[in-house]
Amino acid sequence: MRLSERVLTAVVALLVAGLVLVPTAQVIMRNLFSLPFIGAEELTRFLLICLVFCAYPLVVDKGENIVMGEIKAALPARLRRIIDVCISLSAIAITGFFAWVTATNISKNLSNATPTLGIPFWIFLGATLFGFSGAVLVHLIHLRKPPQADKNIAV
Repeated sequence: MRLSERVLTAVVALLVAGLVLVPTAQVIMRNLFSLPFIGAEELTRFLLICLVFCAYPLVVDKGENIVMGEIKAALPARLRRIIDVCISLSAIAITGFFAWVTATNISKNLSNATPTLGIPFWIFLGATLFGFSGAVLVHLIHLRKPPQADKNIAV
């Protein structure tokens, strides 16, 4: 496993842990100590958004995103390779576009923050930008050897 993959996996694991611990702490504080955990819902939403977008490059790298394996398996090998390249090119264009739109939105929302905890919106958008930019890089790598070429669902 590459260092970058290990680091990103560790970050995603920490986000999952936070996603479990924050609501748990909220319930314990509210029910056992009658103390509110102000902003717990907002923090949980923040962690979920960051988790989804930080994990996205890992999902793409492993080829675990949804594919139509049965249809592709029925096609000749050369046509499958052409389709794999078209899928990678389309994915590069789409994720690149989303990364660009997100970067544009970051520049327009630098002073905005969440209402309760005051978490800057650029952090949410930064996780989104990271996820889409990482996916662009992974899809560029997949132009040489798409992972979906190795995984057919059909028997």
